[in-house]
Amino acid sequence: MKNKGKSLKVMALSLIVAAFMTGCNCNNPDSNMSVDNEVKDNAIETIMTRTSIRSFTDRAVSADTVEMLLRAGMAAPTAVNLQPWHFVVVNDRAKIDELGGNGRQSQMWHESPLVIVVCGNMEKAMEGVGQAFWVQDCSAATENILLAAHALGLGAVWTGCYPIEERVANISQVLGLPEHIVPLCAIVMGYPNESPQPKDKWKPENVSYNGFE
Repeated sequence: MKNKGKSLKVMALSLIVAAFMTGCNCNNPDSNMSVDNEVKDNAIETIMTRTSIRSFTDRAVSADTVEMLLRAGMAAPTAVNLQPWHFVVVNDRAKIDELGGNGRQSQMWHESPLVIVVCGNMEKAMEGVGQAFWVQDCSAATENILLAAHALGLGAVWTGCYPIEERVANISQVLGLPEHIVPLCAIVMGYPNESPQPKDKWKPENVSYNGFE
């Protein structure tokens, strides 16, 4: 497990370094090509090997790592660049336990040292029928955080909240959210205490070209 975490962190760091090198004005085009390939391979590997983790060690997640996760989330695309999101970082043990409750999935909450609740800020969302785009925007941010967590050696699982009113009300009450901040989901995360194999979800029958077949 330690070796796996170390290798994932190395992968994340190599992505950052490779991206920096790609942005440099290098005189050797072959060098740029090799960096581009490295970025591509690491990005695809991160996407294809990410899986949901529901068991965690008691190792704390550093503030620097939390900031990197949030930066990844905020790098997501949004409609008209409105960025209608708000992220609530929860690392208080009692708060996390209260959020998790005593249900079937409560154990993962009680083990997790960190939860990021991704919310929509209705005061920043588009007006009219386009307001619902906040769900897509915050979902894109959530996926970015999940991928960044995996690249940094963390494990995480997306737990849905909106539009189930009971879940929205519970999270809002525990965290004291105002009415214009609507929780979309909670990302329960930490350093993994399990290593499930990623599922191969590729199904050609789910694809059509140039229209529905």
